[in-house]
Amino acid sequence: MFIWDFFVSNILTQPAYFIGLMVLVGYILLRKPWYESLAGFIKATVGYMILQVGSGGLVSNFRPILVGLKDRFNLSAVVIDPYFGQNAVTAGMERMGRAFTQVMILLLIAFIFNIILVRFKKYTKIRSLFTTGHVQMQQAATAFWLILFCFPQLGNTQILLIMSIVLGLYWAVGSNLTVEISQELTGGAGFCIAHQQMFGLYVFSKLADKIGKKGSSKKLEDVELPGFLSIFNENMVSTSILMTIFFGAILLVLGKPYLVEQGFMNEGANFFFYILTTSLNFAVYLAILQLGVRTFVGELTESFQGISSRLLPGAVPGIDCAAAYGFGSQNAVTIGFLFGALGQFLAIIALIALKSPTIIVAGFVPVFFDNATIAVFANNKGGYKAAMIAPFIAGLCQVFGSAFIAGMVGLSQYGGYLGMWDWAVVWPTFTVVMKNLSYLGLALVVAFLVVIPQIQYRRNKETYFLVTDDYEEYSKIVAKN
Repeated sequence: MFIWDFFVSNILTQPAYFIGLMVLVGYILLRKPWYESLAGFIKATVGYMILQVGSGGLVSNFRPILVGLKDRFNLSAVVIDPYFGQNAVTAGMERMGRAFTQVMILLLIAFIFNIILVRFKKYTKIRSLFTTGHVQMQQAATAFWLILFCFPQLGNTQILLIMSIVLGLYWAVGSNLTVEISQELTGGAGFCIAHQQMFGLYVFSKLADKIGKKGSSKKLEDVELPGFLSIFNENMVSTSILMTIFFGAILLVLGKPYLVEQGFMNEGANFFFYILTTSLNFAVYLAILQLGVRTFVGELTESFQGISSRLLPGAVPGIDCAAAYGFGSQNAVTIGFLFGALGQFLAIIALIALKSPTIIVAGFVPVFFDNATIAVFANNKGGYKAAMIAPFIAGLCQVFGSAFIAGMVGLSQYGGYLGMWDWAVVWPTFTVVMKNLSYLGLALVVAFLVVIPQIQYRRNKETYFLVTDDYEEYSKIVAKN
């Protein structure tokens, strides 16, 4: 456990070092010279750190709005955010007298189970390894609470075994669902998405495909706006203008006195330029994030060939959803955020109007990273209409689903829930089934997860493994069919 704790604390939950380690191991297995292996490790690690600077800046930039909306409207509510969710579970476990070490053990067993499922892909049909360590920690904590809620009578060993099977299957099956759509988006970059909205990406990609076939499937990057609107064809310009409108409207409602009182801005600062700087920083951090993606994805793609050829044949790494932002339309990220926010805010208003016992406060991570990612994939499959419709629906699901499950399992009293799409839709469904049907429900959930990759394989036997082994040949066959 000491070795595992050290690995989790310093490598697995520090994704920059975990990605760097994978690149290093991959290059060693490819028998690259030591200096090329070292250079690959550095580029991958630094690239991911650049991504983290961008994503962290986006979160901190949005904080005054989140805090302000909660304080000014006196909302005592559940914040949907992975870190609030993890803190809520930690507080709840302390009150129950359970050690967070159990979550670490769950993470270990579930991760090993994911590796085993990939190693025996001939039978399991699993092609992806979930490698997003900080996300695994958040999910392990929330899954621990939800499954314990369903089976409170079980001892530590039995409950950890059940949790590990369900969570390990979810990681493997969920990331496996994103293999084809990720390869098609990136042109065979050799990774898939392992995050909080894997089932959501698959579902909305299918929905987008139908939207694209019914009407115009023109993508955002193909839309050429006329006249003065042509300035929106440039991602940096469109992001800056749209965010100035979005941030400006909310910050004007909050007012300068409140922002000064809370320490978000200096009393002598000009309010207009504070709004402008806050808005333009959004474009700055987004550009930084995309630079980080371009820096580490190439190294990861090349080096993972060593791991897939020697250790896990035919496998691809499942990585952070932000890696998708370096591909497809750059405007899709902004569009997804805005329409997802619209869906979330309308759902929150509905909860307040209906006097729901659990009120949700929007967290930046679900409203941005969920919905921006969904929009990128939806735009690739179904065009600009899908890029607007999909994140709007997702925003509604995130709020209504989180309000339901947080109230049901008692996490609302601790003020946080993970709240991203899979955990607002898929996991609440699992929880209801297991709670009401007990072991029969558990068997149904496990069977559901086991059968998904089998169905995927039987529907596309010719190209199922080819999509990761030889993307060029896969593309030729798909085009021909």
